[in-house]
Amino acid sequence: MVDARGDGMRQSQQDGSPVGAGGRGLNGGVRQRSRCAADALWEYTKRVETVFEIIAEPNRRAILSLLVSSQQSVGEIARQLRMPQPTVSKHLRVLREAGFVESTVDAQRRLYRLNPEPLQEVDAWLAPFRQFWSAHVDALERHLGHMDQSTPTQRKTRRR
Repeated sequence: MVDARGDGMRQSQQDGSPVGAGGRGLNGGVRQRSRCAADALWEYTKRVETVFEIIAEPNRRAILSLLVSSQQSVGEIARQLRMPQPTVSKHLRVLREAGFVESTVDAQRRLYRLNPEPLQEVDAWLAPFRQFWSAHVDALERHLGHMDQSTPTQRKTRRR
């Protein structure tokens, strides 16, 4: 153990962190937990960013909208959206790899259906914003209600 910093705190020779009783780094557990929490937050943020990047594309959103009601084949989706089948296939591949859609094989065609889990992540991310806006819209509604009650209705009369 050395006092390399000159502040009276001993440091371990392996990682340079301060050493307390029993040879453990001071606040080492807290630092480790903070790092894990920061890593988890970073991973969550990257996952949500990826979700938003995927659904930012209008054709993918249109495909997801179609799949809300029922599972469909590539050909059915292409016909309804009036898009070339290879284009639909490319978008479906992106959606499938990201987990937005699942596919099953039915004879010689592949049927796609919506997987709601990634969208539930978006919904969970949006929840605090919904609460924020809901409170503000409610306050506006109350304010407008008070304004309506405090100002008497005046009729405009036409002068002839």
